[in-house]
Amino acid sequence: MRSKKGTRGDPLSEQAIDELVVSEADDETAWEAPVRVHPSIPPSFSIPAELAARAAFVARLHHVGEVEKWLTRIIRERVELEENAFAEAKREIAGR
Repeated sequence: MRSKKGTRGDPLSEQAIDELVVSEADDETAWEAPVRVHPSIPPSFSIPAELAARAAFVARLHHVGEVEKWLTRIIRERVELEENAFAEAKREIAGR
C-alpha cells in the first residue's frame, strides 16, 4: 500500500486503515512491490567440551538418548522458571 510520506497528523484508526486497504485492494498502482522474507537460521551456540561431556552423562542417567533433546528440555524448564519468577517480581512491584 502506498504511504503518504512526510505527512504528519493523527494516526489512522483501525477502521480507517481497513477502509483504505479495501478501497485500494484492486488498484495495482496503490501497492508496492512484494517483500520476500526468508526464514532465519536457527540460533546455535557452543558449550565447553567438559560441560558437554557432563551434560551427555546426565542425559544418559535420565535415559535420554540424545543430549540435544535433554538440553532442550532443561533449557525450556529453566526459561519457564525464570519467566515465572520475573512475572512474580513484577506483580510484587506493582502491588507496592
